[in-house]
Amino acid sequence: MSADTTPDTAPAPSGPPTSVSGWGRTAPSTARLLRPRSYEEAAAAVLACGARGTIARGLGRAYGDAAQNAGGAVLDMTGLDRIRTVDAEAGVVVCDAGVSLHRLMEVLLPLGWFVPVTPGTRYVTVGGAIGADIHGKNHHLSGSFARHVRELELLTADGTVRTVTPDTALFDATAGGMGLTGVILRATIQLLPVQTSLMTVDTERALDLDDLMVRLESGDHRYRYSVAWIDLLARGARTGRAVLTRGDHAPLDMLPPRAARTPLGFRPRRLPAAPSFLPEGLLGRASVSAFNELWYRRAPRHRTGELQRLSTFFHPLDGVPHWNRVYGRGGFVQYQFVVGYGQEEALRAIVRRISRHGCPSFLAVLKRFGDADPGWLSFPVPGWTLALDIPANLPGLGLLLDELDEQVAGAGGRVYLAKDARMRPELVERMYPRLARFRELRAELDPQGVFRSDMGRRLGL
Repeated sequence: MSADTTPDTAPAPSGPPTSVSGWGRTAPSTARLLRPRSYEEAAAAVLACGARGTIARGLGRAYGDAAQNAGGAVLDMTGLDRIRTVDAEAGVVVCDAGVSLHRLMEVLLPLGWFVPVTPGTRYVTVGGAIGADIHGKNHHLSGSFARHVRELELLTADGTVRTVTPDTALFDATAGGMGLTGVILRATIQLLPVQTSLMTVDTERALDLDDLMVRLESGDHRYRYSVAWIDLLARGARTGRAVLTRGDHAPLDMLPPRAARTPLGFRPRRLPAAPSFLPEGLLGRASVSAFNELWYRRAPRHRTGELQRLSTFFHPLDGVPHWNRVYGRGGFVQYQFVVGYGQEEALRAIVRRISRHGCPSFLAVLKRFGDADPGWLSFPVPGWTLALDIPANLPGLGLLLDELDEQVAGAGGRVYLAKDARMRPELVERMYPRLARFRELRAELDPQGVFRSDMGRRLGL
């Protein structure tokens, strides 16, 4: 950590009470939404936030209540969206925290560089990517996003801006700390070199969960990216059947002549937005079961070397704006957990329980994680991670997820905070053994509790 600086204060931006929710739309709360346009405005807003405190917010893609603050202030950081410098030779970018991964791709791909880690959406800000320490299909090789951050500027509770570097306590608390150590203002990121904006993709079908795990274990080392869509409504001998998709950035010599004319072009396709109102129950067991059957049958048994757009491989749902509306007014819960290698029987038991309950999830993916990341509240540890979307109004869902939490914790695993909207606080310490250190640092750095969120209060972070 280098010398601290305190910016000159500017008038704090004001905003009316606004209903704010996560991407799952399950637990909205009301806060004053502020949109600073400079570091000075951000500092002024923090210093004047009031008794209920404040929390930073990016593009609102955390599924639960991590970027909400009932009765307090929420800092919309998307107004701080400048790309400061790009070193096109070394592959290093310095940018504000409100810059989205989508914008980075637009600017950097023509220069032959790609973001080092991307989740299932490119509409995440850099600050959100660090605060949640996001992971992608390449965790088994590249780790989480914060592992590629060389330096960040953090606005702390006293209005000071601190330069924070890896291998320090404050960096490890901030990476995955869900915005509770301060407001990330700027980051320096190491990028990944690429020759084209296309992917070369191999696809295969797995007959059941055991077949899938064998394929993942035996083949992931040959690919930079790996993910499996899994049918959680399949039962019996088909339980856990899946479509496994793995790939890497296509080299220039793989492109056909037409694509080779603009090898680094980035033109994501965009479909019409989902309607603002859809009837409840649209994604019921029958409709999702039919979708899953069709998706599995249409997938090739084995196909290699297919060229796909980046957006098709990484972010298929980004092509449908507001796709979260398809779950209706009740919203949905995304549940993601990880259990370590050696806990495969726990994974099997959880998949069987989800299947028996008939959870209508058409967005369910299984991946393998590599080495654990240094963030004290970072989610990934070596093991198997399963993520699924479930309509929030599914009968018995609360009890089911409470029971799954216990199974996950009993197997030494954890639930992903950036996806969580309902976990009980007594389980967090079991899942995140470095939580006590996180709390101690927060108490020292922010004794008045300036940085607060609905999630922080709910889980006692």
